[in-house]
Amino acid sequence: MVKAKNARFRDRRRHGSLGTLRKRAFYEDETVSDGPTKLTQETHDRLSAELEDMTTRGRIEIAQHIEAARALGDLSENGDYHAAKDAQGKMEARIRQLQSLLKEAVIVEGNSNTGVVQEGSIVTVRYVGDDDDDTQDFFVGSIEERQGDLPVASPTAPLGAALMGKVEGDDVEYTSPGGILHVHIVKVSS
Repeated sequence: MVKAKNARFRDRRRHGSLGTLRKRAFYEDETVSDGPTKLTQETHDRLSAELEDMTTRGRIEIAQHIEAARALGDLSENGDYHAAKDAQGKMEARIRQLQSLLKEAVIVEGNSNTGVVQEGSIVTVRYVGDDDDDTQDFFVGSIEERQGDLPVASPTAPLGAALMGKVEGDDVEYTSPGGILHVHIVKVSS
């Protein structure tokens, strides 16, 4: 009985609905990286300030939390100590990520509203076959440039690459792990 349930669950996860396939295809492919990250001067300055803060104040605070947790006693059963070490590991990973990103970053001008999809554009798309009201917004560009909580379509990912250079009203297709998907560009803004 348990094996049958697990097999059904695996099949459902593997195949999923069309919407699930779209989301999975988008997020799996979003992490593809090719070349330097393009950042506006404003974002570069913000990330540099974040890096500076983490390498100075952040490291000092984490070290203080670790020392305070050590003072509580047995480290093998000390949840505060393990939480502080976990936070330290996450912070150090972010520091390395920012160092690498800023080292390779290329400064670009902000997006002007030309109606053409380019890095920094917000694109409203509708998957061909969906209802006219069923649209989705994407920010095209680096995840570090993201505006609000919009999903990011990296220009090096299949969806982002298909959208680059297109204009409102264009239909594009791209290959995802779930197959070829067709989208209609409803709106392009900055």
